[in-house]
Amino acid sequence: MAIKQIGQPTFIEAFLPKGLGKNEALDRISGLVKWYRFEKLLAHFRSDETPGRPGYPVLLLFRALLLQSLYGLSERELEDALNDRLSFKRFVGLNIEEPAPDHTVLCRFRNELIAQNLLDRLFAELNRQLERAGVVLKRGTMLDATLIEAVSRRPSDERPSVDPDAAFAKRQGKAGSTFGYKAHVGVDEGSGLIRVVITTPANVNDTTPADDLICGDERSVWADGAYDTHARIARLQAEGKKSRIARRPNKHRQLPARLKRYNQLIARRRAAVETTFATMKHRMHLHCIRYIGLAKAEAQITMTAMAFNLRRWAAITAGV
Repeated sequence: MAIKQIGQPTFIEAFLPKGLGKNEALDRISGLVKWYRFEKLLAHFRSDETPGRPGYPVLLLFRALLLQSLYGLSERELEDALNDRLSFKRFVGLNIEEPAPDHTVLCRFRNELIAQNLLDRLFAELNRQLERAGVVLKRGTMLDATLIEAVSRRPSDERPSVDPDAAFAKRQGKAGSTFGYKAHVGVDEGSGLIRVVITTPANVNDTTPADDLICGDERSVWADGAYDTHARIARLQAEGKKSRIARRPNKHRQLPARLKRYNQLIARRRAAVETTFATMKHRMHLHCIRYIGLAKAEAQITMTAMAFNLRRWAAITAGV
């Protein structure tokens, strides 16, 4: 498929007021990222030698999906925003007169990324750039998980759910339950950047994927009592890492006062990881999984983690 030629300045743009459509956060992100590295990973999608009508450049589509995750939009809402907002057009590389990709084009591109297992490679590339920029501190990794409701109808006695991969989980300390998925993250202590993200059905225990959230180059690991196992603590100590995992009581004995104070100190330090989920859910509107199936849920959460890291990178370099 040939590639559309886009982004050429138009006569109209010469007469627009200076600063119209300016978005400092998006402009900063555009300048921080080495986009050509992502383009290389995506280059095989399109070629001038392949037949068919000209298609949008893959980097434009990828940057559009990042906007979708930054602002919590559906594909239809993203299409409308790209046609309506000048800052969005500039971010993806469209001029003021060029139409945005149709929502079906955006959906197909997302599905192709999933089919080719490219999202993990794209996430890894962004994290390599963050490391080279010196914003990943590696002092410690904070482990945590959050539940995200599925958009599909909950199963009942009368009808099953259309999403066979979603599952129920009780919300700790809250009434009711969640039917959906769970996002497990390993967050860099100090910078707040997400270094590892894993998606599972909601009923998977927090401790199950925990070892895969530990990066290996951190000096300590912070987590609440859900991650407390003798094997994990022994492994961290053997690797020379500080185990900062809260202890939990068992059915045979309660925690002594010393360990209760220890848990309180850990809770204060690891509370910063809650900011990650608060930002993703309340500012980036990750209220639900929009798609059906674990693979698509994983894609949505991974894209949101990438968008979160871009947002955080821009904030760090702005001195926030």
